[in-house]
Amino acid sequence: MANIFLLFACVLASQVIGGLNTKLPPPSYGNTITILSIDGGGIKGIIPSVVLERLENALKIVSNDEKAAVADFFDVISGTSTGGLIAAMLAAPNSNDPTRPASTAAEILKFYLEFGPSIFNQTSAIGWNQTSPRPKYNGKFLHDKAREILKESRLHDTLTNLVIPAFDILKVHPVIFSSFKIEEVPSLDAKLSDISIGTSAAPTLLPPYYFKDGDREFHLVDGGVAAGNPALVALSEVAQQLNSKNPDFIRVKNSNEPIKIVLLSLGCGRLVPPGVDARIAHLLSAVQWIPLGVLGLATAAADMNEYHLASVFPDLPSSENYYLRVEEYNLDPSIGFDDTSKESLEKLVKAGEDLLEQTVKTLDVTSFVPHEKPSEGTNDEALKRLARFLYIEKVLRLKTKSMEKGGRPFVA
Repeated sequence: MANIFLLFACVLASQVIGGLNTKLPPPSYGNTITILSIDGGGIKGIIPSVVLERLENALKIVSNDEKAAVADFFDVISGTSTGGLIAAMLAAPNSNDPTRPASTAAEILKFYLEFGPSIFNQTSAIGWNQTSPRPKYNGKFLHDKAREILKESRLHDTLTNLVIPAFDILKVHPVIFSSFKIEEVPSLDAKLSDISIGTSAAPTLLPPYYFKDGDREFHLVDGGVAAGNPALVALSEVAQQLNSKNPDFIRVKNSNEPIKIVLLSLGCGRLVPPGVDARIAHLLSAVQWIPLGVLGLATAAADMNEYHLASVFPDLPSSENYYLRVEEYNLDPSIGFDDTSKESLEKLVKAGEDLLEQTVKTLDVTSFVPHEKPSEGTNDEALKRLARFLYIEKVLRLKTKSMEKGGRPFVA
């Protein structure tokens, strides 16, 4: 305990020389890689926005810095669909101060509440049904807002590494817009506005998005087609950096030092789809199978994502890695992907606030049923602990970086 007090005393002293206002040094200056992942879910992006606002407030308190932002503390931020838009807003530089993000977590929540009804404009959807030869919404308002907020920023401009999946319907394969790939594949260094519009182009709801960057053409739809939960995509990008012995990720002087991975994964709320008795399922028509298949595939993909993550984050006391999944596993089924009524928006904010007070849950990857982890406390308590950890990790990296450069010690 005395060491903890000493560390915080050192941290307080370090603030005097302004070290915490600098960009997060690479993981090689510490022993931990920190990842934030945000699911897709349309207007339900309100739920992770509520959680992110609480996390950002905790980071401001622990760092004693009102300008502290999420991107200051994570090595990688990954997002799909609405989560991709959130990720870009968190990591894009602010045009007035390039060291600060385009949007704070609180501003992102306000964005959804203020502009959600215009993005999913119910008036323009009058007369639309699933047989209409057009998407339900024209997407123009979302496109304009994305360009207004993200300006001309490109992937290489971000405050931290971004990993955002989309799906190219012409080439029929995923496109992973990754900060780690832009030197190898320069065409991926697209405008963040184009990336955000592409990853959030949900089929049937918003139009597929075409844009050209240099000589490369993109024909994109929602990243959820490839990965509704992008946590594994982000982990794969990190694993590739470790395998290639990227010096930003592995310390050259001690390459055998164990690497710890900390992953915060935020969901947009899961619906429990209705089951079907196999003894009567043979009576269903092909048309009746379609909605069941869509819901079933989405649920199966989410469960399998957790199944694979369990290999990296075993639920064991001895595990060095840490994984926190903040998800509402039984969301009110009346809340739709594009329901922006006042009642729905209020329900989503309350769902996010209630989620923070729930006990931390983990998904049993044998039964695929979530269960509580009382030892972890509530999600709010877990986020506050994580904020303290992220802050200390940044302080240690700044200290190590300063010492290795042979300069004045970061902490006297």
